[in-house]
Amino acid sequence: MPIKVLIVDDSALVRQLLTEMIGADPAFQVVGAASDPLVAREKIKQLKPDVLTLDVEMPRMDGLTFLENLMRLHPLPVLMVSSLTERGADVTLQALELGAIDFVTKPKLDVQAGLLEQSEELRRKLREVARARIPARILRPVAPAGVAVASPRRLYGTTEKIIAIGSSTGGTEAARAVIERMPADAPAIVIAQHIPAAFSAPFAARLDRCGAMRACEAQDGQLIVPGHVYVAPGGWHLQVVRSGARYVCKLNDDPPECFQRPAVDVLFRSVAQHVGPNAVAAVLTGMGEDGARGLLALRQAGARTLVQDEASSVVWGMPGAAYRLGAAEAVLPLMEIAQELLRLSNAPASARRSSEPRSRTGEPGSISPTIQSP
Repeated sequence: MPIKVLIVDDSALVRQLLTEMIGADPAFQVVGAASDPLVAREKIKQLKPDVLTLDVEMPRMDGLTFLENLMRLHPLPVLMVSSLTERGADVTLQALELGAIDFVTKPKLDVQAGLLEQSEELRRKLREVARARIPARILRPVAPAGVAVASPRRLYGTTEKIIAIGSSTGGTEAARAVIERMPADAPAIVIAQHIPAAFSAPFAARLDRCGAMRACEAQDGQLIVPGHVYVAPGGWHLQVVRSGARYVCKLNDDPPECFQRPAVDVLFRSVAQHVGPNAVAAVLTGMGEDGARGLLALRQAGARTLVQDEASSVVWGMPGAAYRLGAAEAVLPLMEIAQELLRLSNAPASARRSSEPRSRTGEPGSISPTIQSP
């Protein structure tokens, strides 16, 4: 059965373009289009679509209000259509927080050419979004009144330890869930998230506001210090290299890997080479296989490695690929990953490692045998 798609956009041109681009693939059936959320609400009841494309800014009811109501009353997989502007990026990140699964971008000028350029990516993302889990709203941890959130033991203030994280679809919210559970003196964290150039700085700014660590978009030559998070800029690969006794960020615009720049594999390989057993790494939710080989290189270099489990992932593509490759030492629910990253960062590099990945119970081999392909 084809995937039934409802297009929600206030632009008649965009509705027409999306209808033609999506309808060109027999895997989809565009069952309707709506010019605003109020019309969309009625068409959802009538047409029962499998997935929605949703514009960010629309008349009568803005996209965020509509999305919040939709996820509360009638949850559906949603692919956001976002403008490549600073406001468009921030609103899109809010939409992902509310439950949208992924997004495609449209330029402010020459929308037709910009969308046509992305037709293959649009259809690919729609296929993944239609199969993805609708993410539960990730609630921020709340401390009791009058109690500050702080590190229980200040053991992480060393420049030798590095935490590396890779993610894609669903990863902006998964990364937030990890970062906001970290203490201010946690080891430095480097992140490769598949994200367009206009979105990486707002993403870093949101991470900076969400927890005790300081977060920024990484700059070439920037020193890596504890208590800080460094996000790979969209359109650039991020690497960690040695400069004397310190680690620094290195950016390059080498060709994409796994169709991505930044690529998780590029970051992970550099951490395996320069940090080795002093590294801890995690692959979070995301489509594709980026990060699997890099995580294996890290494990072979003596680093501690883990992946997000299938049940808590929006898409178990990247973590699943790493698991099947034997790159993961542990498979854990999202809400347990921050604590485990900290525990492993404080464990001696020579600590015994099982050759089998362990589940949240800590028992080797106790992972469910039912594994979906990415």
